[in-house]
Amino acid sequence: MQDLELTYLKSLSKSFPTIADAATEIINLQAILSLPKGTEHFLTDIHGEYEQFNHVLKNGSGSVKRKIDEEFGNTLSSRDKRSLATLIYYPMEKLELVMQEEDSQENLEDWFKITLHRLVQMTKRVASKYTRSKVRKALPKDFSYVIEELITEKEEVQDKEAYYNEIIHTIIRIGRAPEFIAALCNLIQRLVIDHLHIVGDIYDRGNGPHIIMDTLSQYHSVDIQWGNHDVVWMGAASGHTGCIANIIRISARYGNLDILEEGYGINLIPLATFAMNTYADSNCDVFSIKYGEDYDTKDLELDKKMHKAIAIIQFKLEGQLMKRRPEFDMADRLLLDKIDYEKKTVLIDGKEYAMKDVDFPTVDPGDPYRLTPEEEQVVERLRHAFVHCEKLQRHIRFLFSKGSLYKVYNSNLLYHGCVPMDEEGNFLKVNVFGKEYSGKALYDILDHYARKGYYSQDKEEVEKGRDIIWYIWTGPNSPVFGKDKMATFERYFVEDKSTHTEIKNSYYRLMDNEEVLGRILKEFGLDENSSHIINGHVPVELKKGETPIKCGGKLLIIDGGFSKAYQGKTGIAGYTLVANSHGMTLVAHEPFESAESAIRKESDIFSDSIIVETAPRRIRVSDTDIGTELKESIGYLEKLLAAYRDGTLIEKGV
Repeated sequence: MQDLELTYLKSLSKSFPTIADAATEIINLQAILSLPKGTEHFLTDIHGEYEQFNHVLKNGSGSVKRKIDEEFGNTLSSRDKRSLATLIYYPMEKLELVMQEEDSQENLEDWFKITLHRLVQMTKRVASKYTRSKVRKALPKDFSYVIEELITEKEEVQDKEAYYNEIIHTIIRIGRAPEFIAALCNLIQRLVIDHLHIVGDIYDRGNGPHIIMDTLSQYHSVDIQWGNHDVVWMGAASGHTGCIANIIRISARYGNLDILEEGYGINLIPLATFAMNTYADSNCDVFSIKYGEDYDTKDLELDKKMHKAIAIIQFKLEGQLMKRRPEFDMADRLLLDKIDYEKKTVLIDGKEYAMKDVDFPTVDPGDPYRLTPEEEQVVERLRHAFVHCEKLQRHIRFLFSKGSLYKVYNSNLLYHGCVPMDEEGNFLKVNVFGKEYSGKALYDILDHYARKGYYSQDKEEVEKGRDIIWYIWTGPNSPVFGKDKMATFERYFVEDKSTHTEIKNSYYRLMDNEEVLGRILKEFGLDENSSHIINGHVPVELKKGETPIKCGGKLLIIDGGFSKAYQGKTGIAGYTLVANSHGMTLVAHEPFESAESAIRKESDIFSDSIIVETAPRRIRVSDTDIGTELKESIGYLEKLLAAYRDGTLIEKGV
């Protein structure tokens, strides 16, 4: 036995000091390997739509309904199944309605009794694929003993039937039924989905990303692949002023400044005051607001001025950065110095275009990227507010701790955007601070610098890292952006729509090329014949006949318009993916009306399921990444057992 292995076994013996302890753990782990794999749930491009996100999370993209159908079959009416599903999704809200509607205490107690029996059946069903130990850890503290008794006892056994019924009766009699029902509903939600994958873009456009982040922070098991809209918020939290300007501009554009002011408590008064004074007589029609139903139009004129003020600040800050980082190869994005104010034109790629607005009181044509002293003061105060916002910092630390630019999980490769490629399908070489990277190495180095930008104490490393975060957001060879440019300037100021075109990376043209996808999978250490790529970022326009399933199911794009801003384009309200022990199912969702409607009308999101892949045999824990880890643990435990038996190690406490 090698010294290193013996050292490890000695360390392991502290947790398993006897033959009996080691043997028990081997038996336990071996048994776990034979259980069905847990259900994985994939969501992407949520873009702040917290009500729809919350509902899809609660119903597990239809997983709860499927479990209800499996458990009750034809023994419950469609209406009763719908009521039970709504209760599981929104227990407290539904209970409040039921208690208002029932006309007598006797009827209410009957409803409690029937409902508790159904929920116990459902809890047994969803707990069946887990070990008792795992279920026990998931139980709510206040009711853990009672729930464990109910879901582990067989009520059909005559000797236990009275015991079982008495528990239910007593819960109702002592007035704990509502709390107990809520606890069971939340437990069912918890057990239906074993692990959640968020494949990027939690932030921007919708009005509730902070609510989504609060929800994810409390979720039992989650990983996140950063999208470009997440990355720009990460950069802003690190103090990068270019990222901060982008966030405020996007929030202003979509009428969502409340996210910053109320959601995160970030003070925008310095910007508002500056905008009112500086742009008081300026035409701001170009900076219209794309607002929703909740927007207060009394703020419209001020928000347009703030929108224009922060956009000009953004173009200046980004211009400074692109000059400072010539290696980013983004000189074509320097456009403030290409404006002819007399002719009201701008020179883009050597061609002159008319501009809709050249009323820029803070831009010095001789030095267009220099901030005015007033702009500098606004930017510094905004930077201070972002860096010292406790809630934002907590959310961004969560993104760093649970997130990365890509993830390999159970033979699936997850990333938000693309793997940058040239026209022939070769991995594009990208210069990062003087060294070229491509494929997986590009992802790894960008991830490395992003973390440096947030966590490092070294000034040079921090500056490099923060600039890289900005590059990941908008750079032409960024894997999570995946386009040749972000045509923000042109969309605001140039009528000619040919300048608005953002050319996608060749990856998107090659998504049905089996050889190319196989090359990507191998690059990330996966079997090209049995693995999948799962990504979002580019909405699938179903109404134009596009399909999210590429290359015979090898690649799945699950961005179908979760954000309301995209639903007119896509024709649906988002895709999600469910991978369970039977295979993979893609779910296409119709637009979600509201949580209130779901509760009162018992209306669910209408979802159309497409079976992507059916497993030839039921997938077990042994077939998963966790299974691989458990097998390794079993191997070491068996070596520990052998070491005890041949006297290499001595049992303790025997």
